Amino acid sequence: MSQEIEFKGGNGLSAGQGSPRNILCVFPRYVPSFGTFEYAYPLTDGVRAFMPPQGLLVIAAVLPKSWNVRFIDENMRSASASDFAWADAVFVSGMHIQRRRMDDICKRAHAAGKVAVLGGPSVSACPELYPAFDYLHVGELGDATDALIDILARDVARPPGQIVLRTATRRDLCDFPSPAYELADISRYFLGSIQFSSGCPYTCEFCDIPGLYGRVPRLKTPAQIIGELDKLVACGVNGSIYFVDDNFIANRRALRDLLPHLIEWQKRNGYAVSLSCEATLNIARSPEILKLMREAAFDTIFCGIETPETEALTAMDKRQNMVVPILDAVRAINRHGMEVVSGIILGLDTDSRDSGARILEFLEQSKIPMATINLLQALPRTPLWERLQQENRLLDEDICERESNIDFKLPYDEVLAMWQNCMATAYEPETLFARYEYQMRETRPNRLRRPWSRQRLSPRNIVKGIEILARLFWFVGVRSDYRWTFWKFALGRLRRRQIEPILSVGLCAHHLIMFARDASAGRGNASHYSVKARGLELEANLPR
Repeated sequence: MSQEIEFKGGNGLSAGQGSPRNILCVFPRYVPSFGTFEYAYPLTDGVRAFMPPQGLLVIAAVLPKSWNVRFIDENMRSASASDFAWADAVFVSGMHIQRRRMDDICKRAHAAGKVAVLGGPSVSACPELYPAFDYLHVGELGDATDALIDILARDVARPPGQIVLRTATRRDLCDFPSPAYELADISRYFLGSIQFSSGCPYTCEFCDIPGLYGRVPRLKTPAQIIGELDKLVACGVNGSIYFVDDNFIANRRALRDLLPHLIEWQKRNGYAVSLSCEATLNIARSPEILKLMREAAFDTIFCGIETPETEALTAMDKRQNMVVPILDAVRAINRHGMEVVSGIILGLDTDSRDSGARILEFLEQSKIPMATINLLQALPRTPLWERLQQENRLLDEDICERESNIDFKLPYDEVLAMWQNCMATAYEPETLFARYEYQMRETRPNRLRRPWSRQRLSPRNIVKGIEILARLFWFVGVRSDYRWTFWKFALGRLRRRQIEPILSVGLCAHHLIMFARDASAGRGNASHYSVKARGLELEANLPR
């Protein structure tokens, strides 16, 4: 039986009273997926995980300064018995896809006799899925966080029943502390992560962001962002930082105010890092923003294109993708030197047996190198979830054998086969490298020319580049079965001393090719949001 508490106080965080505490923050491991680049890690100089988690690192930063905090990302190493023995309380956060891992961490905490606390997007949407945790923090940073700190400051014994703490008053993003990047091994992540805004004004049927974080974007100040960027660099971030905002252009005026600060920061730091983000495709309507993003060294924008079929976009309430013709929008972004990474969905109600072929035709026309083709999954508390629930088309993913929790209009086996064919065809090495060749001709020449600064030519970066190049040449150029395709791309650039594209394209292409092969053979997850434990064979074989 759980006890639910909703707080109606202010949103200033308490320093807590009582004894100092030892808090173990544990981030659960992902099942290997298309978007987390596990196949690229063995080719790097020691990367072990994709991006540092913002949520847990922010929570670590708001805990009382007298408390001791330890952070462990189980994508790098598992929390040990000694870690649990050290802790007074164990904090966990994650998304729906990590549910089984979160439950496992809870079991280990309880086996060690420690109180287990869960927060984050999954429990905020579905607290009923987590009956085993002692405390549930539902909602964002705010008055419930105050209460949790005060409770643990007084007593770290496990309560007799579950206690649910719901945030009634959220803390403003401009009052957030800088994430505790210093607790994480930032240099072992593929990308750095940073957040500027929260929330999105659009109401796409399948998306849970408006329900979780609201439709009115909340913002950090430019000074906060510059401070966090400085901190990431000081902590050893690798050469790229990703803005994890749900929609980077949710507030265009605020973004226009931020970008000049990013440009000045890049100049001060010798353009040592590239930037990337997620934004709606209608960013193409804002050439002044694209121009500033180019000057700030944004190289990639993830856009949820979802489908090239206008009927489907209307049905999912994603009309913002039709403000500018999709191919025109992609070209506009490319003209400013930025590659588009696309989200693509199969399994829509409007899909036909030709939808897979139309997706492949769209990729050929758009020349988008990386498209995260994914089976539709209904996320809790979304309009899609509510509609399918009324139509009795939601499946219990804990017992069904399918890779989506949706009863599709088309036969499931046909949809799955269509997805597998799309993955196999789109990421056949010759086809993929042809799309990258297009980007080398038509997009990358439009990028801002980066200076040969002391930051970019630091000894660390030079050594790292040599190590990655050597691994690429051995594992891809010698041992892989697509080595001649790789050399066709690489040799001309070697002659022109264009090393960076060999590194960046080589790492990404290898992951895409290898993951797509697993996908088409039935060894990879078809829905990147499903909690099904697919991909465990791959996970067991990846170097750790």
